[in-house]
Amino acid sequence: MAIRTALVSVSDKTGLASFARELAARGVGILSSGGTAKALAADGIAVETVEDYTGSPEVMDGRVKTLHPRVHGGILSRGEQDRGDVARLGAREIDLVVVNLYPFERVAADPASSHAHIIENIDIGGPSMLRSAAKNHARVTIVCDPQDYGRVLDELGRFGDTTAETRAELAAKAFAHTAAYDAAISAYLSSREPGGARTRFPRYLTLPFERAYGLRYGENPHQSGAFYVERDAPLGSIARAESLGAGGKELSFNNLVDVDAALDAVREFEHPAAVVVKHTNPCGVAVGATLADAYRMAREADALSAFGGIVALNGDVDEATARVLGETFVECVVAPSFSEGALAILRAKKNLRLLATGGWLGPGHTAPVSKRVGGGLVMQDRDATAAGEVSRGRVATKRAPTAEELQSLEFAWRVCKHVKSNAIVLATGEVTVGIGAGQMSRVVSVQIACEKAGERARGSVLASDAYFPFPDGVEVAARAGVTAVAQPGGSVKDPDVIAAADRLGLAMVMTGVRHFRH
Repeated sequence: MAIRTALVSVSDKTGLASFARELAARGVGILSSGGTAKALAADGIAVETVEDYTGSPEVMDGRVKTLHPRVHGGILSRGEQDRGDVARLGAREIDLVVVNLYPFERVAADPASSHAHIIENIDIGGPSMLRSAAKNHARVTIVCDPQDYGRVLDELGRFGDTTAETRAELAAKAFAHTAAYDAAISAYLSSREPGGARTRFPRYLTLPFERAYGLRYGENPHQSGAFYVERDAPLGSIARAESLGAGGKELSFNNLVDVDAALDAVREFEHPAAVVVKHTNPCGVAVGATLADAYRMAREADALSAFGGIVALNGDVDEATARVLGETFVECVVAPSFSEGALAILRAKKNLRLLATGGWLGPGHTAPVSKRVGGGLVMQDRDATAAGEVSRGRVATKRAPTAEELQSLEFAWRVCKHVKSNAIVLATGEVTVGIGAGQMSRVVSVQIACEKAGERARGSVLASDAYFPFPDGVEVAARAGVTAVAQPGGSVKDPDVIAAADRLGLAMVMTGVRHFRH
C-alpha cells in the first residue's frame, strides 16, 4: 500500500527539510504541527497543519495539539475494518509518522535548568504518536531517528512503500526510544529529594542498552553472549570504539572485558604510556619517552604474561610503535588512533584486533560503574582519584622518600588501583617490575609481586591498594629489596607496621585513600 499521508512532528530537525521535500515530490501529503510546520513552510514545503486537519486549535501554549481522535484514529486504523470509523471521525489514514521527542535528557542534565523547565520538556503527544504508530506497524511506518530517513526514501523509491521487515524494525526502535525516554524521566523525578536536592542514585533506575553485535561465545565456549552498548555512551569508551583490524576473529567476551580494563588503566597517564593486561589485571605498565619505548618496557616488565595479552596505549600509534607491537603475539591493541603506516604493519598480523577510541577520556572522568549480582545491580561512582595522593600523603616513617622514590610511588599508586584486590605493585622509575593480584591474603600478594620481580625488586618501591593488617607484608618486601612503600593506612596495627618499616629502613607514605577493585 502506497504511503499517501505523513504526520511530521520533530524536535530534532536534522535532515528534515530534504526528507520532507523528497516525500512531497513522491506525492505524499504532509501533516505537521507547531514549530515543525513553521520550519517546513519556511523551506517552501507544502504543509497542512494539524490544527486545520483536526478542526481543533492548539491550546495551553502547545501542550495539546496532536492528542485528538482524528490524529490517533488515522494512525491506528487497520485499513478496511476501520474505514467506517475513520470516516465518522472525519479523519483519513496516516501511513507514515515521523516523530522525535522534546530533549528531556539534555535539558535535565543542564545544571542551569529549573525544575519547571525540565518538567515542560516532558513530551506527551510525541510518545503517544510513536506508540500508536509502532503498535500499528503492520500498516504504518514509524521514524523516530533522522538516520533512518535514507532507508525509508530508498524503499519508497524501489517499492512505493516500506517493507514489513523495515516497519517491524522501526517499530521496535520506536518502543526502545520511548522506553529510554520514560526511564530518564522516572530517574530524574525519583532522584529529587525534599527541598529539591538531587541524589546521584535515583529510586527507579532503568538502563537502556542496544545490542551492538553477538559474540562468538561468553567467558567459555559453552556460554553464549552479546555486546550491548549504552544509548549515549561517551566518545572514548569501548562502546564508541571503531574496529580497524583486517578481519579474522571478532572480539570475544573476555577480550572486551580485558580491553576495558586496559583502557581504564592507561588513561591514568599524561605522558606516553602502555598497559598490557591479562585476565583483567595489568601485568606490565610503563611510561616512556615515546609510545614505542613505553610499550617495549611494559611488555618486558612481565614478558611471559604479556604473550597473548591486550595492549592499551594512550597516544596515536605510529609506525615505530607498530613495529614493536608486531614483535610478539597480542590479541588486541586499543589506542586513540592509528597512522596509515601503523595500520599497514599491524593488519599484516593474523587475527590481531585493533580498536580506535577516537576521543579520549582522562583519569578523572566520572561515569558510574555497575555490576550485576544475583537478582540485582550494584552501582557506584567510578574510582576517579589517585593522581597526587602519594605526594599529599603523610610520611609515617622516620625516613621520608627520596625524590626518585616519590616519583616511583606516584606511578605505582596509579597502577595499583587497576589491579584486583588484594593488590601489590612494585615499580622502578615509571615501569612496573612485579604485580601481585587477587589474593585472599595481602602478604601472599607481596610474595607474588616480589617473585615476579626477582632481582628487579632491589631498589624498587611498593604500592598497596589497602592497609597492611600485619607487619609481615613490609617485612617480605624489605627482604626482597624494596625501599619505599605507599599504602592507605587505617589498620589497628599501623603502629606495628610503621615500627617494622623504621626497623628495616623503609620510607612509608600513608595516603588515607583505599583503592579496592573487585
